[in-house]
Amino acid sequence: MAAGGGGAWKVAYADFVTAMMALFMVLWIMNQDQEVKGSVEEFFKNPWTAALSDSTGIIPVKNADVVSSRKANFEKASAVELEAIKRLNEDLVKTFIQNSEFRENRSLNVEMTPDGVLINFLDNPGQPIFEKDGSEFTPYGAFVFNTVAWAIARYPSTQIELEGHTEEGFKPVRKDYGAWEISLDRASSARRRLLTQGVNNSQIIKVSGFGGTQPLKDRNSFDSSNRRVTVMLRAGKEPF
Repeated sequence: MAAGGGGAWKVAYADFVTAMMALFMVLWIMNQDQEVKGSVEEFFKNPWTAALSDSTGIIPVKNADVVSSRKANFEKASAVELEAIKRLNEDLVKTFIQNSEFRENRSLNVEMTPDGVLINFLDNPGQPIFEKDGSEFTPYGAFVFNTVAWAIARYPSTQIELEGHTEEGFKPVRKDYGAWEISLDRASSARRRLLTQGVNNSQIIKVSGFGGTQPLKDRNSFDSSNRRVTVMLRAGKEPF
């Protein structure tokens, strides 16, 4: 009898604590501004879209209009696919945090966007990713790409898009080899590097070069920091 009574009060106490926590949450939500209330409401309506509406990576999503208008890119993905994309983003963020070189050299940015996980590999002059005026990786660049590629290879159904960019006014290496050519060659070099680390060729659905036509939104278009390769990771059509 004593043992049964002891168990009963624990269950009652647990129910009481749960009820108090629920009451606390209700009171807290009621005291929040309209924006917070709207976010909570959106989460319970569609937790996957809400989870992907803001950046969970290194850089926050800055353009709310773009986020709102492009949410449909994820709406057709299954819950399993969305969860895999979130896990991949978390793995990449951990990779960034655990490598002090990445942080100190500011050569890698990871961002969760409405399209998927966006990775910017920045060719900083102080610690370049590519050899000067070429598409071959520096030893440091190879290390960065290999580290990230290994994480991506763990999710074989992810679809990958690669883009190369330069700053506006990039000085041509030679008469027939300017911004368009080098940006495409660097994106192609990134594709080959991904393949060496276990990424499947079928995962890569786009490789393109944009020259200096798409500078970073927060940088001057002539700034050398626009020299970069971007990797967009999208939810695949099959479960991970």
